[in-house]
Amino acid sequence: MNFLKKNIIYIILIVVLSAFALIKPLRDFVSEQIAMSPTVAKINNETMLPDDVLNIDLKGINTSSTNLKNLRGKVLFLNFWGTWCPPCRTEWPTIEKLYQLKKDKLEFALIAMQDQEEDVKKFLKENNYTAPVYIAESPLDPKILPTVFPTTYLIAKDGRILKKEDSSMDWSKDSVLEFIDQVTK
Repeated sequence: MNFLKKNIIYIILIVVLSAFALIKPLRDFVSEQIAMSPTVAKINNETMLPDDVLNIDLKGINTSSTNLKNLRGKVLFLNFWGTWCPPCRTEWPTIEKLYQLKKDKLEFALIAMQDQEEDVKKFLKENNYTAPVYIAESPLDPKILPTVFPTTYLIAKDGRILKKEDSSMDWSKDSVLEFIDQVTK
């Protein structure tokens, strides 16, 4: 009994943290709120990507080939993904919806990594996806080289990273659309 009295705060803390770790919807909600908060965007604004980082030759799969730095001029939605990646495939419908809703406000570059061109074409055709997909034909700068898939950046016209997401996400939800509306004014 003495042990419980002395350690009750620690026991409560362990129970609360354990519950939080085990309740996926709560964890996802809190992560989403933190990720889309203006504070996170403001911190990320300090990170700049100069033109040389975006100097990547891209072979267009369902669009014209280009260099990534040529997509400057609008906010850039840059996604690294693969057909072999289940979380990437899961978020694709929301990316396509975002593309249909915001293609006039954003540039889109979805770069298939560690993929064969034919596999990418087949995936796009089977799912009727039209967002611009590329395969990188030159090395990626370590500053944007993904370590997990999917990895997505929202990059301002001047190269500031507005948002970086290292996991699958619903890109068509209201909070994302509102964030994009704010940064594309």
